[in-house]
This record gives sequence, C-alpha cells and structure tokens, in this order.
Amino acid sequence: MSRKERDYVDIMATSSAVTGSCLLMSVCSANGYSPNFIVDCGLFQEKETMEYNETFPFEAQNIDFALITHAHIDHIGRLPLLAKKGFHKEIYATEDTCKIIPHALGDSHKVLMDTARRKNQRGLYDENDVKNVIKILKPCAFSRSFKPFDNVRVTMFQNGHLIGASVIFVQIRGVESGDYINLLFTGDYKNANQFFKVASLPNWVTSLPITVIMEATYGDVDTTQITSTFRDNIEQQNKEGGTIIIPAFSLGRAQKMLYEIRCMQESGRIKMDTPIYLDGNLTIRYTQMYTDGTFAIRPDMRDFLPNNLTLANKGTRSRIIGDEKDKIIISSSGMGSYGPVHQYIQEYVTKKKALIHFTGYKEEGTLGRKLKDAKSNEAVEVDGVVLKKKARVEHTSEFSDHAKADEGIAFLKQFTNLKCVLINHGEKEVKEKFAKRVLEEIEPKNVGILSRDYIFRVNRYGLVKTMATRFL
Repeated sequence: MSRKERDYVDIMATSSAVTGSCLLMSVCSANGYSPNFIVDCGLFQEKETMEYNETFPFEAQNIDFALITHAHIDHIGRLPLLAKKGFHKEIYATEDTCKIIPHALGDSHKVLMDTARRKNQRGLYDENDVKNVIKILKPCAFSRSFKPFDNVRVTMFQNGHLIGASVIFVQIRGVESGDYINLLFTGDYKNANQFFKVASLPNWVTSLPITVIMEATYGDVDTTQITSTFRDNIEQQNKEGGTIIIPAFSLGRAQKMLYEIRCMQESGRIKMDTPIYLDGNLTIRYTQMYTDGTFAIRPDMRDFLPNNLTLANKGTRSRIIGDEKDKIIISSSGMGSYGPVHQYIQEYVTKKKALIHFTGYKEEGTLGRKLKDAKSNEAVEVDGVVLKKKARVEHTSEFSDHAKADEGIAFLKQFTNLKCVLINHGEKEVKEKFAKRVLEEIEPKNVGILSRDYIFRVNRYGLVKTMATRFL
C-alpha cells in the first residue's frame, strides 16, 4: 500500500440485531489525524441482547465526537451511559432531533429505573447523566456541512424515517493525498414522510466514490408484499361496535394514527361521533410539538388531529375504561408492554366486542408478540394476570417507516461510483438475504454484513479487509 493509501477507517458494529444501534469508526490517517467517533448509541431492547447494555467495547473517554441519525431509543438510549463512562465531547444531531432527545431520554430513564427497581437492581444511569447529554448536544441544519474534527467533514440530509431523522454523510480527508474516504450512513431509512418533504440526495454526493452503510430491517420484503388492512379493520369494527385499541409508538406512529383516523372520519368510513382518546404523557407532548410549530413539518399538516379527540391521563383512564360506549383509544407503547396501553389491553382482551390493532414491529417477549401468537380463547398473561384472549387482535406493517428491500435497492442505485455496501440493522437472516440481493442487482465492488463478529477496514477504494472482533 502506497503512502497516500495508508488512510483508512475501521468500522465496528456493537449490535448484530435490530436494536442497540452503535457504530464505532476508528480513523487511521497517514498524517496523524486519527479521530474515533460513533454513529448512534442505542439501547438494546431484545431480551437476548439486553446484557450488552451495561458496557461498551471501547473507552468512552477516547471518543472524539458522536453523530446521531435520529431520536428513537434504540439509537440514542445509551448516550447517558456514554456520558457516565467519561464521554464529554460534542453530540451532533439535527435541530429537531435535539428537541426530541431530552424528552425521549427522560422517559427512557423512568422506564429503566422502574424496571431496575422491580428487579432490585441499580439503574443503568441517573438523571445527571441525562442532563450531561443535553448539555453537549449540537444542533445541525440539514444540508449544511460542518467539521467536528480537523480532517472530518459531516453533512446531514433529510430522511423520511422520523421527524428530524437524517442520512449522515461523512468525508475523511487524507491531507497528503487530498483524497476523501466517503461514508454515508442511512440510519433507519425511509424515502418519504407525510409530515414533511424529503429532499433527494444531491448529485455531488451520489457521484462520489463512496461506501454506504445501509439498514436492512425489512430487507426480505418488497413493498408489493405489504397489504394495507388498517382502515378496513377499523371500519369493520366501528360498524360492529365496541372498543378499538391502537397501541402506537409515541413519536411518529401515534401522530400517523391520528391522521389516519381523521382521514377515515372525513371519508365517512367511521362514525364522526365516535369518541377518540389519546393517552400517554410523552405521546401527547410529542403530538403538541407537531401542532404548535416546534417541529419543521409542512404547514398544511399541522392540522391533522381527528374530530372528537380527548387527551386522556391517569385520572381519566378508569372513566374511559368504564364507559361502555363505542370508542377508539390510541395509546403508547407500540409493542403493548409499557405505557398506559397495557392497562387498556388488560381490560379489553377478554371482550369479544373489542379490537386491539398493532401497527408496528413487536419484539419477542413483548405483550404485543404474545397477543399476536396466541390463538382465540387461548390463555395469555398480561401484567401477571392470566386472561383468555377473546378480543380480535390484528397487526399490520403498512405504516413501517423503514425502507423495504426494493426501496433499499432503489436508494443504492442512485450512486454512480458505489465502492462498498455494508449491511446494518436487521436480523441475521434478513441482512444476509438483502446482501445477496445488493450483490446481484447493484454489483458494488464489495458487500459486507455488519455484526459484533467483524471489523471492516475501508479506504477510498472501498473494502480493504475484515478482522475478527474481540468483544463477542
């Protein structure tokens, strides 16, 4: 390798699955400018991976800066632990993501502390650690480059996955050669969002020699395989009568569900006088941020709330449950295990005139997965109580804010000088299937699958080699 080719980046994934997203970049530059930085710092949420939450496979104080793609907990949930272990540098994220992070981390801390108390364990971090993270957040504008380190330039571009989400473009310059190692991190990616317009990547990015780190959460499914059933199911249940419960993630999904109900009201598919309830403190807070102009959303989408909407809380919950009239309840959390929704599920899972409609991914061990897998009239445990499942339980993936396989392929096809694709964020079999499809349809020089098993060394020409990690 010539002197000018001694610039490279070692890329290490600390997660082999869907949650706990964190990528470590160790730069080696011939001129000595060799920063270490991470992209995301998420919480492990799968039961079999939660043991990884306690430690990092690197020294926190040796990280020079952090880049955040978006504010979901599986991408930011361990930032306070990072601060607790000695990281006090800058955390760069978009302006809206920086507005979300204090709320998201505050709520996550409460959940973690509650879980720790019930297990008679110490919390992963404390409130001061959350505050220390908030102090070092650095808001960034879309499409405006900045330099977090002498030889590193970063540009964040819009991403439809979530309000504030970004695709992060990192350029690492070798001073002697003047050439860049170009890395593009999709984070959790979606090409569109109903609440804001997603701009395309500029030609000056897509024409460069580049390595793309691409998510593959739904890398085994095409958009043509997704069946839209939500509106039909809601309409049918509303006509038959009873209570409809929609578990929803607080940020993004709950607001989308409110808009769906609004559209169904306006088209006459559900009764206009059916009471609509929104429950969950964080869910309500985020919804207000959508409507009051806090977030950069389309002005015409700020008025998306359905008619006959009531904001619920702990004090009104028992009255809502006790009301035998038809109603629709949208409540966190999306998987059913946390937040007020599990109280509604416990009450209505035994009632035939009830529909519990999940609208997103449900991990193993969550209440949502238990209800999905249980047959009608089969016993299911809810908060320690064994109940017979009589309610109708439905689920759909039509609202997923992750790219499907064909959308991921279309995203990659826009790059005219694609050197390497590293597949990230997905179950092992799904990542493997998507990697094979990328190799067949895109034909980049190299395709790799990120996991805890390997380090990928990349330079301006793409993949140099892989090495086994030491933190299995």
